[in-house]
Amino acid sequence: QVFPSQDPLDRADFNAVEYINTLFPTEQSLANIDEVVNKIRQKIRRLDDNIRTVVRGQTNVGQDGRQALEEAQKAIQQLFGKIKDIKDKAEKSEQMVKEITRDIKQLDHAKRHLTTSITTLNHLHMLAGGVDSLEAMTRRRQYGEVANLLQGVVNVLEHFNKYMGIPQIRQLSERVKAAQNELGQQILADFEEAFPSQGTKRPGGPSNVLRDACLVANVLDPRIKQEIIKKFIKQHLSEYLVLFQENQDVAWLDKIDRRYAWVKRQLVDYEEKYGRMFPPEWCMTERIAVEFCHSTRAELAKIMRTRAKEIEVKLLLFAIQRTTNFEGLLAKRFSGCTLTDGTVKKPEVPLPSTNPFLEDETGTETDEMVIEKTDTDKPKKPKVPDNPFHGIVSKCFEPHLYVYIESQDKNLSELIDRFVADFKAQGPPKPNVDEGGAVLPSCADLFVYYKKCMVQCSQLSTGEPMIALTTIFQKYLREYAWKILSGNLPKTTSSSGGLTITSLLKEKEGSEVAKFTLEELCLICSILSTAEYCLATTQQLEEKLKEKVDASLVERINLTGEMDTFSIVISNSIQLLVQDLDAACDPALTAMSKMQWQNVEHVGDQSPYVTSVILHIKQNVPIIRDNLASTRKYFTQFCIKFANSFIPKFINHLFKCKPISMVGAEQLLLDTHSLKMVLLDLPSIGSQVVRKAPASYTKIVVKGMTRAEMILKVTQ
Repeated sequence: QVFPSQDPLDRADFNAVEYINTLFPTEQSLANIDEVVNKIRQKIRRLDDNIRTVVRGQTNVGQDGRQALEEAQKAIQQLFGKIKDIKDKAEKSEQMVKEITRDIKQLDHAKRHLTTSITTLNHLHMLAGGVDSLEAMTRRRQYGEVANLLQGVVNVLEHFNKYMGIPQIRQLSERVKAAQNELGQQILADFEEAFPSQGTKRPGGPSNVLRDACLVANVLDPRIKQEIIKKFIKQHLSEYLVLFQENQDVAWLDKIDRRYAWVKRQLVDYEEKYGRMFPPEWCMTERIAVEFCHSTRAELAKIMRTRAKEIEVKLLLFAIQRTTNFEGLLAKRFSGCTLTDGTVKKPEVPLPSTNPFLEDETGTETDEMVIEKTDTDKPKKPKVPDNPFHGIVSKCFEPHLYVYIESQDKNLSELIDRFVADFKAQGPPKPNVDEGGAVLPSCADLFVYYKKCMVQCSQLSTGEPMIALTTIFQKYLREYAWKILSGNLPKTTSSSGGLTITSLLKEKEGSEVAKFTLEELCLICSILSTAEYCLATTQQLEEKLKEKVDASLVERINLTGEMDTFSIVISNSIQLLVQDLDAACDPALTAMSKMQWQNVEHVGDQSPYVTSVILHIKQNVPIIRDNLASTRKYFTQFCIKFANSFIPKFINHLFKCKPISMVGAEQLLLDTHSLKMVLLDLPSIGSQVVRKAPASYTKIVVKGMTRAEMILKVTQ
């Protein structure tokens, strides 16, 4: 590793035989053996010489090493001595520096203490003079000068907090507190004199003295400021409490506009007369408005409890509308900074919206329900900022919203009855295969009304009334599903009389069921399309209700049961269509099982019963497909259900075809193949536009009909 070598003789795994073979690879190379031997011997002699030289060179190494070690030790001792001398000199230097800086530190401390003493004496002089001036100005009511001086005295006094053990300092502090108390009582007395609790306001408006007194109140205990604000607002609203007493005619809800008109005039009057008297940061105009709202809410709540039987829906909605308009006006005029004391709960932030109800609810509502599937592609509109004054007055109406809820219950009941009557009077929708299955107009009308009620109720309250309204919505969604949709599904008749939907689904094989007319097929498809529209719109309605209601009540909004009801209507409609086509094919299958298949002598074209089945399929399927053009997935379900019903029945009838000859089996195999091709083409049969059948449907047909073909091949 120290002396790398490429010589084979230096390798650790040296092999003499391999080395010799390398030197003499062939017999001819042995002619040079003497020359090779001489070279090796010379190499051996050189190695011996090198070894002798190295051995002789190492004879005096030990003595030289000991001599070098002794010299190194002597050098270390000399170095240690020098380091010790340097350390001693450093300690002497440090001691010298300490002696030099001792006097400097003493002078520095003396300077700092002297500066502090001078500053403290200046503060003491300012404090003593300020207290004297403060007491004199207080007696002369020079509030303008007092406001600036008092703040300075308080700031200076803070520097003496650690010296309160000194009697003179403590005495000055007590004089400042006494002056503050005297100022507070004096200012309150001045305001009481200017704005007495009883009687009229002082003529001539506010004075400069009171304006300066407000500046002083900013420096005093906050309770003084609150007392001034409380007394002024109470005196300012005293006339309101008298004019709109409970026994006054103007106090009732029909004249609620007069309350808001009165406070608007008072706010304008305040701005003109007293706007400059109070500091802007007191927000007196907003405080007056807020206190008016609290008083109004209490008065309205009291009078509505007393005259609850006189509250009508129109009157209640009128009062709520005027109140919410007033609250909106307050939000535009004021910031709501005086509401941070928690007297009014700010509205909850609604959950992010993920539904297509995106029309502007702040404007005028239209009569069209914007709950279309295309709405999901529209961009969401930004939310309007929360109104901090929302509910500050209108909260009092919430206990009486049951009147509104009961009214909506009654209106919806009448609406459902009208839908039933209109359907009976107008009859089923006319067949219109060009436009597909039409959604019943009553469905859109119902959800238009729901949207209007939801928006209106959310403006009134986002709490329990919204839950009550949701319960009403659930009730009439179920009634619409059963009375309008399920109730108008066509009934089938058999030899044993009328059958309901339930009995239709359980009908035994072989019953002679009458085939639906074109109008009845269109009606079933229309009801199916309507139920599908109701299902999608109910889901959107649930999401919108959750967005409107308080976050704590979101879990109580659940329209899953109603969506399941519409799903049942869809399932029943599809089953009716399947049963109708299935029953139409029954006579042909019965004819197949009664044929004498042992007498068939030759194989021809498809049998008459196959032609009959194909005829019924071509009559029904295009009508159903065209009327379900807007709901392709349910047409696919119809095809799948028909295949699952028809194919097993066809196989059962195959087993009844006994006895059967070889030729008969071949004819049946041909018929089975014909039916298989028709069934594979079922989704697009009779259509100008050929579409590939869904893979799920194709799989069912191929599997079922292949089984039938295998049975016939085994028979052969």
